[in-house]
Amino acid sequence: MRILDELLFEPGAFYVMDRGYMDFARLRKIDNAGAFFVIRGKKGFRFLRVASGTVDKAWGVRVDQTIRLVIPRSAEGYPDCLRRIRYFDADKERSFIFLTNNFVLDALTIAELYHSRWKIELFFKWIKQHLRIKAFYGTTPNAVNTQIWIALTVFVLVAIVKKELKLDMSLYSILQILSVTLFEKESINQVLSDHQGLTSTPDDPNQLKLFTF
Repeated sequence: MRILDELLFEPGAFYVMDRGYMDFARLRKIDNAGAFFVIRGKKGFRFLRVASGTVDKAWGVRVDQTIRLVIPRSAEGYPDCLRRIRYFDADKERSFIFLTNNFVLDALTIAELYHSRWKIELFFKWIKQHLRIKAFYGTTPNAVNTQIWIALTVFVLVAIVKKELKLDMSLYSILQILSVTLFEKESINQVLSDHQGLTSTPDDPNQLKLFTF
């Protein structure tokens, strides 16, 4: 959660976080900056209910409350009211608790904001599993972004080649062949047919790591 000390919060922006980032003094800094946060509540979280809003349970929202913190250290870090929303996900058959400092948006929108966070999680998981990034050549933000964009571009180009040529090989196999035949002056069709059967699948593609520094 210390990364929150390094961020410059943008007024009006939403910062959506998992419950591991729950530190009320740090969340207060987001509020002071005129920004908003949505964070999952931890189990056993203690609070005092100030008011309850009406909810439409047909959409999954079970509770929409205005609360105050009761643990002295937490209340000192965030002395103002918070909004507590309990949402039931019918697909997963699980209830989720969200805390936010935004009292304007409806409760369902707050829940959907947190759900959108998982799209980013899945994107990074996809990067780890599909892009062959085992180490970064540079560690500056520009260097990291450039290498990731290059890897994404190569992956998309190979996917286009696979579709256009109607190849049966996996994208991993095509990438493996191209990586060892970059300087051969032959058509892609010929190169892939000559080397088909020489490729091997990775032992465990889930073990590829994006960050190694």
